[in-house]
Amino acid sequence: MKQSICIGLIIFLGLLAHSPVHAQRNPARSADDAFDRKQYSVAIDRYKKAYNKTRRNSGERERISYRLAQSYQFTGNYKRAEATYRRLTRTEIDKTYPEMLLNFADVLKMNQKFDESIQFYEKYAERMPDDPRGRLGAESTALVKEWIDNPSKYELTFLKKINSRESDFAVTWASNNFNEIIFTSTRENATGKEKDGWTNQSFSDLFVSRLDRKDEWSTPVLLDESETINTKANEGAPHMNSKFNTLYFTRCANDQQVRSGCQIYYATRSGRNWSSPKLLAIQGVDTLEIIGHPTLSENELILYFSAERRGGFGGKDIWVALRNSSGDDFKRPLNIGPVVNTKGDEVFPFLRNDTTLFFASNGHGGMGGLDIFVTTVDTAGNWSKPRNLKYPINSVADDFAIIFHPSEERGFLSSNRDNTRNVDNIYYFTEPPVFFTISGTVTNEKTLQFVENAVIKLIGSDGSSVGTRTNDKGFFQFGQSQINKNTTYEIVVDKANFFTKSAIETTVGVEFSRDFTKNFILEPIPEEPIVLPDILYDLARWELKPQYEDSLQGLIVTLQLNPTIIVELASHTDNRDTDERNFVLSQRRAQSVVDYLILRGIDPGRLVAKGYGEIAPRKLDRDFTANGFKFPKGTILSEQYINSLSSNEQKEAAHQLNRRTEFKVLSKDFVPKPSNQPVEQQVEILINPDEQFSKFRTEDKTGAFIVPFSLDGHRDEFTYDRNSQPSISLEKALELLRKGVITKDNFKGDADNLISAGSIADKAVFTIKELKIAERVLNNVEITVYHNLKYGFVFGQRTLSQFGAFEFNTKTMQLQFR
Repeated sequence: MKQSICIGLIIFLGLLAHSPVHAQRNPARSADDAFDRKQYSVAIDRYKKAYNKTRRNSGERERISYRLAQSYQFTGNYKRAEATYRRLTRTEIDKTYPEMLLNFADVLKMNQKFDESIQFYEKYAERMPDDPRGRLGAESTALVKEWIDNPSKYELTFLKKINSRESDFAVTWASNNFNEIIFTSTRENATGKEKDGWTNQSFSDLFVSRLDRKDEWSTPVLLDESETINTKANEGAPHMNSKFNTLYFTRCANDQQVRSGCQIYYATRSGRNWSSPKLLAIQGVDTLEIIGHPTLSENELILYFSAERRGGFGGKDIWVALRNSSGDDFKRPLNIGPVVNTKGDEVFPFLRNDTTLFFASNGHGGMGGLDIFVTTVDTAGNWSKPRNLKYPINSVADDFAIIFHPSEERGFLSSNRDNTRNVDNIYYFTEPPVFFTISGTVTNEKTLQFVENAVIKLIGSDGSSVGTRTNDKGFFQFGQSQINKNTTYEIVVDKANFFTKSAIETTVGVEFSRDFTKNFILEPIPEEPIVLPDILYDLARWELKPQYEDSLQGLIVTLQLNPTIIVELASHTDNRDTDERNFVLSQRRAQSVVDYLILRGIDPGRLVAKGYGEIAPRKLDRDFTANGFKFPKGTILSEQYINSLSSNEQKEAAHQLNRRTEFKVLSKDFVPKPSNQPVEQQVEILINPDEQFSKFRTEDKTGAFIVPFSLDGHRDEFTYDRNSQPSISLEKALELLRKGVITKDNFKGDADNLISAGSIADKAVFTIKELKIAERVLNNVEITVYHNLKYGFVFGQRTLSQFGAFEFNTKTMQLQFR
C-alpha cells in the first residue's frame, strides 16, 4: 500500500476541517495547510497551482517542489516522486532539507534503482551521521537482490475474491475455527461516501468474509450496515480478542466542523449483532491525539498501538499500555523504546503468543517502503533487535499489517506490490509442507561401474535407522516418509570385498523441500598392501613419534567403518644394516603402530604386527618424486637397483621410499555374520591342462568356431574370425569391469574420459596381463572395445598365431597347437 493508507489509517484524517481562506500573497498557503493535515492528494493539485504562481529561481519554488515530491511519495505515485526529487538534486535544497536525500533514496529503491538508491543513502548518511536510516538504508538495499534470490520459507497467495479495485488491508481472524476474517477496505460500497483527502479514495470501513465448504472466500460484505461500527468516519485496523467476542479497531472521526483525532474503540459481539462501540479509555491520551492499530495480549491486559505523540523518537512509534483487569482503564502508555522505534514510522503492531511482536517500519532499512519486522521481549522487558522477514513477506513496495494463526505458520499480510495503481491488497501466506529425499549412486572406484546390491544404512540423530540396497544401476533412495526435519543423518554404504564408506547429510536449518544427492565411490579391498602416509622414526629407534600419529587417522577411520576386517601392519627398513637387526627393528616399529591403534580403541584381535626388515623392497605403484628425484611407476627398489643410482643423494631418496609402513587386509570375518544371500551359480568352462589342444564348438546359425579360453583368470569363450584383431563387445567389457577382472588401470589413455557408469567409449583399448588357451599363454594383449560387436570376444588368425602354429580340426572339434 502506499504508505498513505497504511499509515493513514492511523489515518490521521481527524484533521479534516475545512481550510480557512488564505491571503493571496502566499500562493502555497492552502497547499501547505492540506499537506499539514495529511491531505496529500488535495495538496498535489494546490502545489501545482502555487508553483506556477511563484517567482522563478526562488527558494519558495524549490520548497514547493519538495512538498510536491513528498505528496507524490505519500500517495504512492513513485514515478512522479522520483522525477520531482531528481530535479531537486540539481539545486541546493538538501542543505535546508537534508531528508530530501533520504526520501529520494527511498523512492529510488521502490522503483528498483538499487545502485543509485545506495548512493543517496550514503549521501544522507554523510550529511546526517547521527541518523542511522542512511546507513541502514544503504546496507539493506545492497541485500535486496540476494534476499529475492534466496526467498524465505513462506509462500504468498493473492486473494482475488477478497481484494477489490480499491485498498484492502489489515486483516484479523474473526472466529475460533479461523474460517472468518474482518478487514479494512475503501471499496465503493463503504459507508462513508466522501473522499479521503490523503488517498482520494472512499473512507474506510470494516468488511467480513467467510470460507465456504469449497475452502473459497465469500464475497466480502460490510461488517454491519446499521452504522453501528461502520460510520461516515474512517474505521479500520481491526483486532479481535482471543475469545472472539470483542472487536478493537481504529476510528478517525470525519466531522468537518470539529477538530478531532483518531482513537481506539471496542465493541462486543452477541451472535451476529454488535454493541455500540465505546472509546477505549487510556490515561493521558485525549481525543485530539492520533492513535490506532491496536493489538492486545491474550488476557487483554496489555495493549500495543501506534501513535505520533510527545516522547516518541520521530514519526509514528509503537507504545504499550497496561491495566489490572479488563474492566479498568489502561494506564498511561509508555514508548517501547529505541530498539524498536526509529526516526521513521513503526506501525501496525501484531502481538503473537504475548512475547513476539511483529510490526511494519520504514526506519530500520529494508527492501522498500514499509517492511515487516519481528522482535521479542524478555522477562525484564528488553526487546531483541528487530529482524527483517525478508522476501517474499517483504517486497520493494509497502508491506504491513501481518497476522498469524495462533499455532500454525500461516496468516495474512497487506501489500501494494505488483499493481500499477499502488493500492493495498490482502495476501494469504503459509509455510508449505517441507519434504526431503536422499538418493544417490554407488560406483566401483577401480572399474567406474555401478555397484549392485550394496547395503545403504541411514542413521538419524533422532534415533531413527532405516536401510535399503542399490539396484542394478547402483541407485538408492530414501523417501519423504524416512527423512525428518532438523535431523542429521549418517549414510553408511557397505558391500562385501569393498571398504565401507560413509557421509553426513543434515536437514537442520533447511526451510524448503529438497532432494539431497549423495554419490559414493567404493574402493575394492586390494590384495596388495597399502602404503600408509610417511611415518618416520629416529635412527635405529622404533617409538612412534607424536607428529606422525596423524598419518594413522585414515587407517583408524577405515577400521572403524569396516569392523569385520583384520589387518596386518607391516614395517619395512632399508638395506643398510644386518638382516637380523633390520628384522628386529621393523618388528618393533610395526608393534608401535599396533599399540597406538589399540590405544585409539581398535580391538587388538583385528591387528597383526609384522616386521619384514629389508627383504621386501618396494614396487612403486605410481610415479614418485623424492628429494627432487623422479622414480617411475613399476620400479622395484631393490639393493641392486639402488646401488646402480648415480649419486648418494638419489640413493638416499630411494632408501627413504623403501622405509615404510603398510597395511594389508588379512580377512574380512572378524565378526562372522550369517548370510542369507543366495550363492551365485556360475558355469565353468573347463580346459584340459595336460593337452596342447582345446575343444571348440560351432554356432548353430553361422557355423562360427566358439573356443574356451581365460584372461587374467576369468574363463570365457571367444569367436574366431580370421581377419579380426582382439575385440570385445561393450556388454562383455562392462561385465569384466563389474567382476573386477579389469579395472580403469588396464585402459590406455585417460580412463576417466573413456569409462563412465554403464558405458565405455567405442574403440577404447585395454591390456590384459595373461591370455590363456589350453596350456599356451600370451602376455600383455591389447583388446579393443566395439559397441556393435555381435559376439562377446573375437580373436583372429594374427592373435592365435602368436600362440604357435594352430589348426581347427572339424572332425575332432579341437583347436590344436603344434
